[in-house]
Parts: sequence; structure tokens; C-alpha cells
Amino acid sequence: MKIAIPMANGRLAMHFGHCEQFALVEVDESTKEISETSLLTPPPHEPGVLPRWLNEQGANLIIAGGMGQRAQMLFAQNEIQVVVGAPSESPEELVAKYFADQLQGGSNLCDH
Repeated sequence: MKIAIPMANGRLAMHFGHCEQFALVEVDESTKEISETSLLTPPPHEPGVLPRWLNEQGANLIIAGGMGQRAQMLFAQNEIQVVVGAPSESPEELVAKYFADQLQGGSNLCDH
């Protein structure tokens, strides 16, 4: 499984479309252990570009702070599950919380 996390300053960026990098975290679903984390620079932000690009990178899930409804729909069309309202933490903390069912999605900070 590959989990995409938009990053700024080593932590989750609160708006995925304006992040500096994406952490792409590969996780063994049976052991729930991280096997590899890659930091990738995304292409320029335009509607629909990031969902396609992350699909090409093999992402199955994106953990985000804020994301508009249209973006969520575009991720779903690219077969990427979306978790919104996550706190600004490190990729490792977010992945651990996700697999422990402790990732409490808060308010979706994006309304467009």
C-alpha cells in the first residue's frame, strides 16, 4: 500500500494543493510496517493534475488536512481513498495512527 501525504516543513501541509512535497509512504499491510518513504516534488497545482500524478506514483490513499469536494471526487475517480481533517504531524505518526484506527479526521479546512 502507498499512502500520499502532502508535506510542508516535514509535517502534513494543511492544504494539499499548496504543499512543497508529497511523502509517499510504502506500507506492508499485513505487518503495518513502513518499508520506504520517498519525498517527491509535485507538478504545478492545477485541477485534476495531482490525483492523476499520485495515481501514476501508485498511491492508494491520501491523508490530507483540507481538500475540497471536487478534489475528493477526482481522487476517487483515480482510485485513491481520501482521509481529510488530519492533524499537522509527521508522515510516520499519521501512518501509525491510520493503521491503529486512531487517525481522527477533524474539520476539513478547505471549502472549494
